[in-house]
Amino acid sequence: MHWLSLDELGQRHGLDPLSSLLTLPVLPKLEIPNATERILQPRPDLLEIVVTVLGERFPHLTREEIMALINIPTDHLRHTRFAQEWMAEGEARGRQLSRRCGPLSEASTARIQALPLSQHAGWTQTLSN
Repeated sequence: MHWLSLDELGQRHGLDPLSSLLTLPVLPKLEIPNATERILQPRPDLLEIVVTVLGERFPHLTREEIMALINIPTDHLRHTRFAQEWMAEGEARGRQLSRRCGPLSEASTARIQALPLSQHAGWTQTLSN
């Protein structure tokens, strides 16, 4: 058996994207933007996983802050499977709220739609309680 620390792995150059993904939990924060670029350039399909790993590492950061950390516009997040499932769940809860309380006014709907993605999570959480 051979042990390899993630710190040592992170020091290797030319890692494939999946191996580089393993280093995100231990990389210095300043190195994360370059590391994620090396991961996502050849494998943009790993965006959702990168954001999830960094979300676990930095639980105090919102998804928008994580996207800013890795220099990815937050609108890219809306195209991930996770975001689409999450938005569908929010729409279902919105319909449930409309059945219980009646439809929201156009002004309220516009204010909710204008919220940043990170604040929508709070609305979804509130609706589920």
